[in-house]
Amino acid sequence: MLNYLDFEKPIAELESRVRELRETASSGSIDIDAEVERLEAKSNRLLKDTYARLTPWQKTLVARHPDRPHFKDYVAGLADDFLPLGGDRAFADDPALVGGLARIDGQRVLILGHEKGDDTATRLRHNFGMAKPEGYRKAIRLMDLADRFGLPIITLVDTPGAFPGVQAEERGQAEAIARSTEQCLKLKVPLLAVVVGEGGSGGAVAIAAANRVLMMEHAVYSVISPEGCASILWRTADKAADAAEAMRVTSSDLRQLGVVDRIVPEPVGGAHREPNEAIHLLKTALLEELAQLTDLSPADLLAQRRSKFLAIG
Repeated sequence: MLNYLDFEKPIAELESRVRELRETASSGSIDIDAEVERLEAKSNRLLKDTYARLTPWQKTLVARHPDRPHFKDYVAGLADDFLPLGGDRAFADDPALVGGLARIDGQRVLILGHEKGDDTATRLRHNFGMAKPEGYRKAIRLMDLADRFGLPIITLVDTPGAFPGVQAEERGQAEAIARSTEQCLKLKVPLLAVVVGEGGSGGAVAIAAANRVLMMEHAVYSVISPEGCASILWRTADKAADAAEAMRVTSSDLRQLGVVDRIVPEPVGGAHREPNEAIHLLKTALLEELAQLTDLSPADLLAQRRSKFLAIG
C-alpha cells in the first residue's frame, strides 16, 4: 500500500476511487471500463501537474518518503555483485554507513553510502542514516582501500545529518567528518557522489566532496534541515516551509548555483512510486559519468576536484 503525503490527498482520493471501481467490476458483470479509464487519466494528469510544481518544502517531504529507495535497494539494482566491508579498525562497525566492493556492468567499483532502513527495526539499527565517528572512519578506510587498488568510488548520500549525540562528540565526530572530507579531496581515483534522498550538513559532505555530484530530481541538499533553520531564525519549526524556500535546497536551485553537476530525473510521482525505474535512470547516469572520469589522470582528477569546490560560492 502506497503511503501518500499530505499534498497528495487529491491524488490518493482519485486512485482509491479507481481501485474501488476495479474491485466492483471484478465482482460483477457491470462494465465500467470507460469510467475507470477516465479517472485514471485524470489521476495521472493530476500527479504529473502536482510533481511539476512542487515547492521546496514538498520536495523535502518527498526526499524523506518512507518508501523511497535506500542504499540497499540501489546496490541491489546497480551492482552485479556486492561484497560489504565493515568496521573502522578502531572502535566499531557503524551500520548507518555501509560500503563494499561491487561490479556495475562488469566494472569494479567501491560503493559507499548511508542506509536509513525501511521499517522500525531497521531504522533503529541503522540509526536513521545518521552516522557516528566510527562510520566516517570506516568511510576513510574504504576510500583509502579503493585509492590503493585504483577503484572508482560511488557514494550514495541519504542522511538528515551526522549523529549529534554526546557519545559521538566524545569519540570525535567533528574530526572524523573533517578527515573524511579531506580523504575525498585527496583521492587519485574518480569519485562520484549522488544525493539520492536527504543530503544534510557535514554528514553528507563528508562523503560527497566528489569530482561529479549528482542529485536525484526530488532530493534535497542543505547545510541544515529546514526545521533546524526555522528554529534558529524564527524560534519555531512551524516556519520550515519558509526556510526551505529561502535555503534553496532543491536540485534545480543547486544545479544553478554550481553545487550539483547533474540532475537525475525520477519517474512521475517520485522514485518511491517506481523504484526500479529510478534505479535504472541512476545507473545510466553513473555509467556515463564514470566513462568520462576514467579517462582523466590522477593529477587531473585532483585538480578538477579542487577547482570545483574552490569555485563554489
